[in-house]
Amino acid sequence: MTPLLALFALLPSAVAADAPRWTVTVDPLTYAIGYPHLQIERAFGDHASVYVGPHFRLYDGILTEGHEPYRGAGVEAGARWFPWGAAPEGAWLMGRTVVAQIWTTEGPEAQELGGYASALAGYTGIVGGFLVLSGGAGFNYLYYDIAGMGASGPFIALHTNVGVAF
Repeated sequence: MTPLLALFALLPSAVAADAPRWTVTVDPLTYAIGYPHLQIERAFGDHASVYVGPHFRLYDGILTEGHEPYRGAGVEAGARWFPWGAAPEGAWLMGRTVVAQIWTTEGPEAQELGGYASALAGYTGIVGGFLVLSGGAGFNYLYYDIAGMGASGPFIALHTNVGVAF
């Protein structure tokens, strides 16, 4: 066997031996309530990961009572701690925040800063070495209120993610 063929023969086992360090996911729950997110996560070592992604409030969600004429755009960032190792897979504790510019789309023009901060516990599974399924729950403090629309105050925080790992 030539050295080049030997290298190609070993490549699949070398790739399979490396656990994924990156994930790219979307949160179906936030899409349903009008706040689509994309999260790009990177694991650092076995116990920690960070993620960042764009945040938008683009439409009224399924839980909205009537039309809410405001929108938002900003950034979401979070950090996860995996107490039993194997990041970005396994049980985790997470802190996350969103900072967004929000504005009205009807009536009196208004703009202000909004967002939220959350603390959650959950689990991320990676199926087949690439399919990411994640869920969690915790506490959320929301400050996403403009011109009497939106919401502010303490709420339950939920996390659902699906995507790919590499």
